[in-house]
Amino acid sequence: MTRRIIIDTDPGQDDAVAILLALASPPEITVEAIVACAGNVPLALTASNARKICELAGRPDIPVYAGCPGPMAARPLVTAEHVHGSTGLNGPDLPEPTMPLQPRHGVDFLIDTLRAEPRGALTLCALGPLTNIAMALIKAPDIASRIREIVLMGGGYFEGGNITPTAEFNFYVDPHAADIVFRSGVPIVMQPLDVTHRVLTTPDRLGRLRAIPTRAAAAVVAMLTFSERFDLDKYGSAGAPLHDPCVTAYLIRPELFSGRHINVEIETMSPLTIGMSVADFWRVTKRAPNALFIREVDDAGFYALLEERLARLP
Repeated sequence: MTRRIIIDTDPGQDDAVAILLALASPPEITVEAIVACAGNVPLALTASNARKICELAGRPDIPVYAGCPGPMAARPLVTAEHVHGSTGLNGPDLPEPTMPLQPRHGVDFLIDTLRAEPRGALTLCALGPLTNIAMALIKAPDIASRIREIVLMGGGYFEGGNITPTAEFNFYVDPHAADIVFRSGVPIVMQPLDVTHRVLTTPDRLGRLRAIPTRAAAAVVAMLTFSERFDLDKYGSAGAPLHDPCVTAYLIRPELFSGRHINVEIETMSPLTIGMSVADFWRVTKRAPNALFIREVDDAGFYALLEERLARLP
C-alpha cells in the first residue's frame, strides 16, 4: 500500500538526499507536497532549495510551500551555514528553480489538507525544526487525530547533542515546537542522532554513489562531499552521519530499523539543556510512551537502498 506523505523540511544537503530518496520511491511512498521551514538556512533559501531538489529529480509538479520564518517563541533563529554552506546546498552547482513557490502559507496548507483528507490518509515527514507542524496543531487542534503518523529526524539521547552538549539541532532551533508535537498525541517515529550516527558516508559508500550515472547521484555526491568535511573534523570518524534520509528510508523499508516505544520529553526552560530530548529508554518513569525511538539500523541495507533509488532518478 502506498504511503502518502507531506515533507516538512529545511534543506540542507541531508534533507536534499531524503527528498530525492522519497521522490525515487513509488510505489512505497507518494510525495503530495513539500513545506519549507527555517532551520539549516533562512526560509527564503530553504524554500528555494526545496524547488531546486524537485527539479533535480525531474518533479517540478510537486507543490512547494513556505512556512514559518523562525521559531514560534521569542527566540532568535539559529542556522547552520557552518555545516551546509551559505546556500544550504553548497557542493553542486544547481540552477535557480523555475517552478513556482505556492502562494498559500505552509501552515494553512497543512491544516486545510489534513482536514480535507480522510483520517489517517497522510503521514508527515519532518526533516527540520518542527515549527510549521506545531503551529498547525495550535491553530487547528482537530488535525491531530487526522494525521496517520509523524516520522521525524530529531533529538538524541545516548549520543547527546550536536549543536550543544545536550541538544540536537532541529529540536534546539525550536524546542517549544518540538514540545508541542511530542505532547500532541499523534503517533511519532523518532530518528535520533543515536541511529543517524550509524549510517556513515564512508569513502567506499561515496564511491559507489559516484559510480551511479545520473545527474541526481552526482549532485548527492557533491553535496555530501561538501557537508561531511565538518563532521569528519568534528567526530574523527570513518564517515559523516547521514541524518534526514533515515526518515524516508524508514517509510520505504521499515524492517531496516528497530527501536522501542518510550516516553520522550523536550526541555524548554534550562539554559544548559534547552532542546534536549529526555528519552526514558529504560522505562524508569511511569510517563506514558509517546514515540517509537529508533536506535538500531541495518546501515548496509540503508546504503543499498539509497544506491538503488538514486539510480532511478534523472
